Amino acid sequence: MPARKIFSIDRRGLLAGSAALAAAAALPASAQAQVQGLGSADDFTKRVQAFLATLDAERAKAARFPWGGQEWKSWNYFGASGYTKPGLRLEQLDAKQKEAGWNLLATLWSSEGLEKAKNVMLLQSVLASMGDAPDRRSPERFSFSVFGTPAEKGAWGFRFEGHHLTQSIAVRDGQIVSVTPFSFSVRPNRVEQGPHKGLNTLKAEDALARKLFGDLSPALQAKARVSDSPIYNIYSSAGRERANAKKEGLPASSLSSARRDLLWQLVETYAVEQAPAALKDAQRARVRAGDRDAVHLAWHGPNNTNKGFGYRLMGDNFVIEFASVDSEAQHLHTIYHDLGNVLGTSA
Repeated sequence: MPARKIFSIDRRGLLAGSAALAAAAALPASAQAQVQGLGSADDFTKRVQAFLATLDAERAKAARFPWGGQEWKSWNYFGASGYTKPGLRLEQLDAKQKEAGWNLLATLWSSEGLEKAKNVMLLQSVLASMGDAPDRRSPERFSFSVFGTPAEKGAWGFRFEGHHLTQSIAVRDGQIVSVTPFSFSVRPNRVEQGPHKGLNTLKAEDALARKLFGDLSPALQAKARVSDSPIYNIYSSAGRERANAKKEGLPASSLSSARRDLLWQLVETYAVEQAPAALKDAQRARVRAGDRDAVHLAWHGPNNTNKGFGYRLMGDNFVIEFASVDSEAQHLHTIYHDLGNVLGTSA
């Protein structure tokens, strides 16, 4: 039986008002301070302003934070603090405010990305129905946070975050300059019972990586495998976004043309697929900037179906991590970092 989805995806205006793409690529580490924008923030800014305009004083206070302060730096999609993140939660909004919120979120992601985000949220209901902390879980326990003042000039940011989902958008002088840290994470990845049976949220992130590694010769697998054990959790958490960028494992220069294509398909699953149309080309250019032959695959653990494993993809200007928190690859944490522009700063 096909998996049901909750929430009606509001695609109205997903592409409306998008300005011409500023096709700027990320620069190598030596020139990080000169990172250019990804594209116009005009439509995004208007949607954030429209959302804020629906809020009364109490809700606006909950949603607003200073730009660049500790709250901005402390992104966290783990399950601490009762699964409640800073900001104004969906469950605290009325119908009009929720509509404005979803219109805003439709500028963050492609239709595929928006559907995946909603599936991550839906999994909170799946876990609650299984008796896993039902009093602390809700598909609407996800927060809107605005950092600074949304305007054509100056720097400001926006974050949407909850258990297993985070995305931070940084804007500078009318340009979107950063879309990371970014994560879709899950538990369970494969829903095996109940009304949502068959839902597999991170199917590509799992299957593409297993195929890439499985297609390698034994010698290349040995070079790619840096640990016999899976990664228990991501390495690059808040404050450590650039701490694990040292390349190890198997370089892309060792791969055949077909396997390089598969490698880039996996990279783009994280960095490009979920982006709205106005940012896709710029995101593709960012991850492909630098030395493409020097992108490394580091594999952790075995490669057995539905068994825990992990991997990291490291380029000149990005790090992607995938970790199995459990032994059956059901509880998965992922992260994508743009190393050249973490949280809107190049330092």
